[in-house]
Amino acid sequence: MISYATYKNQWLGNIRADLLSGLVVALALIPEAIAFSIIAGVDPKVGLYASFSIAVIISITGGRPGMISAATAATAVLMVTLVKDYGLQYLLAATVLAGLLQIGAGLLKLGYVMRFVSRSVMTGFVNALAILIFMAQLPELDPSRVPMLTYALVAAGLAIIYLFPRLTKVVPSPLVTIIVLTALTLLFGWEVRTVGDMGELPDTLPVFLLPDIPLNLETLKIIFPYSIAVAVVGLLESLMTQQIVDDLTDTASDRNQECIGQGIANTATGFIGGMAGCAMIGQSIINVKSGGRGRLSAFAAGVFLLFMVVVLGDLVGQIPMAALVSIMIMVSIGTFSWSSIKNIREHPRSSSIVMLATVFFVVYTHNLAIGVLVGVLLSGIFFAWKISQIFRVRTTISQDGRHRTYIVEGQLFFASAEDFMKAFDFKEAPDRVTIDVSRAHIWDISSVAALDMAVLKFRREGAEVDILGMNEASETIVDRLAIHDKPGAMEKLLGH
Repeated sequence: MISYATYKNQWLGNIRADLLSGLVVALALIPEAIAFSIIAGVDPKVGLYASFSIAVIISITGGRPGMISAATAATAVLMVTLVKDYGLQYLLAATVLAGLLQIGAGLLKLGYVMRFVSRSVMTGFVNALAILIFMAQLPELDPSRVPMLTYALVAAGLAIIYLFPRLTKVVPSPLVTIIVLTALTLLFGWEVRTVGDMGELPDTLPVFLLPDIPLNLETLKIIFPYSIAVAVVGLLESLMTQQIVDDLTDTASDRNQECIGQGIANTATGFIGGMAGCAMIGQSIINVKSGGRGRLSAFAAGVFLLFMVVVLGDLVGQIPMAALVSIMIMVSIGTFSWSSIKNIREHPRSSSIVMLATVFFVVYTHNLAIGVLVGVLLSGIFFAWKISQIFRVRTTISQDGRHRTYIVEGQLFFASAEDFMKAFDFKEAPDRVTIDVSRAHIWDISSVAALDMAVLKFRREGAEVDILGMNEASETIVDRLAIHDKPGAMEKLLGH
């Protein structure tokens, strides 16, 4: 459990920077929350209420200070069919259930699964998200939809973002970009797309409500597949974003607490008319680069978001989309791991393949889970192949030719079991055979079955077989699964 002093410092240790960065994040959240609502097929207020609720609650319950969570595209796309077939109320119920599943994952300490995600997969994930963030801005740069002035404003915005910090870093340059471009647009009356063009902003506070659905098994059958998908994708994106923020800030955080925090946030959000969400890498990087480090930054982002859309909706609606596009392009550029391009030649080929495959499948499917799953599977396959290559069996024979010793070295598992069997000469059949595994480790049922087969084949040829040097872990799995010392062993083995 985190100490009170540490928790207090996470709230009050960086007040000014957290408040300013929270304001920048809130402004960037508005158009995205509206866009994600449109993706899911619901009213803009569903995404806006969700972003407010999730950001505020995760600031209190989450395990990663300074990380921004809100309504996201990753979860919105999973809800499209549910909304289309059954309506908003079922989306709210699925959001509540997804949150409960995430709480369960945190209590079961499933956050440890992140240790199986290799650096190559992480790099591919980051690069794919950078590409997707940039691609999401292309509609706002489509010459058939926007005036040519938009390009000048985006260029001006990028210039402010990158040049203003040379003058001072007291005020975040993205915030300056929004203020300057909005002021210029209003002053000169330029006709450009604004936040208000994306959808009507709500003018009332959210209220507590229970999803209006029948509470029966049929409803559970409808929402459960969507809830489990949202829970898994949401946690996957949140934990990977958490790792990135950990690296950016050189601090550690609690993954299991983050799972619980995300679950609490989603569960509560479903009861105020919001859709499910998770951590957002783009907004999290905006927050970190703007100086946000503490829980106050996420809390401020949520509160500022609600205040701006409910109280200052008319003013917020005048913000030119070009200002937000320039910020997101900055995020895309900053997110992409440019060194990974150079490292494609320098890193092992298998690592580069994993990274590129992760990028390709995330971008092609627009589904984070599929891309990461492909990357993790490829990492596992390449790892198994590499380990199998350092496996070998040496052999010696006594001077009288009656005792053969096989010395096994390396990891004996499914990928090396075939090489293990090929190393033995069963036709030689000396009086005694010793299999020395003191320099090996037996991992799985395939390796136990291979050991069984070797022992039984030698015995069938009349040799006495001894197995020596088995370590404690190997001995445990062999004692539990091996059958070479049991009656009818050969028949059982061949029967499998």
